[in-house]
Amino acid sequence: MDIHSFFRLSEQLVQLQEDEFDNSDQHLAGTGIAIILLGAINAHTRRIARRKQNRVYLCRLQLLPYPRLCSPWQVLYLSGSDRAYITTMGVDVTTFNYILQMGFADLWNSERIPRPDALRAGRTRPGAHSLDASGALGLVLHFLNSTMREISLQQIFALIPSTVSRYITFGMDLLLRVLRTTLKAAITWPATCNKFEEYNNLIIACHPRLTGAFASIDGLNLACQTSHNSKVENATYNGWLCEHFISSVFVFSPHGAF
Repeated sequence: MDIHSFFRLSEQLVQLQEDEFDNSDQHLAGTGIAIILLGAINAHTRRIARRKQNRVYLCRLQLLPYPRLCSPWQVLYLSGSDRAYITTMGVDVTTFNYILQMGFADLWNSERIPRPDALRAGRTRPGAHSLDASGALGLVLHFLNSTMREISLQQIFALIPSTVSRYITFGMDLLLRVLRTTLKAAITWPATCNKFEEYNNLIIACHPRLTGAFASIDGLNLACQTSHNSKVENATYNGWLCEHFISSVFVFSPHGAF
């Protein structure tokens, strides 16, 4: 073997050894990546299992399957009972239908419900909503008329938590817009002296010594959640009752209207 052949053979041996080292390094790197991925998957699985144990909300499987067709709300709505409507929503059937007809139904069916996973410019799809306009108004009025937990609303309307929160937020905005444009919903003071005198005469007819009065007044404490804002929390805390309330003052005309 000449010197040139010897060097060529040496180079081939060195190259072969380097290739073996590279393959070994790649094998070790691949094994390490696989171990890391398996560990991450295992940790994710354990986190999901822990969340399921601590879950305090209802999922679709624990609720009735068809909110528009079969739910406690549908039974109440189809009953058409003034007593049931007033007990649960604070309004009678006529008032409920009046709010729907004054624009709530049109707004619910024409405006898109905001959600973070959808385009803002997307078209509204009222047929895909879990609730129709009457169900949405019923949900909002149930929420406003009581201090029940949202889990109760989930059971009554057969909705998952995220849908309940989204529909309440959107429905509250629609209801406020409708009431602001409805003259019968306006709360105003008597506009003329004749109206003051009319109210005073009605009061004197029942209470002759109450001259100059035109209305009655009452207070109401509406229970509310504790705010994270310290100023709001302090303003709503009632030391006598040891709870948080929004104090309201109601003024009634002799006819019984606000």
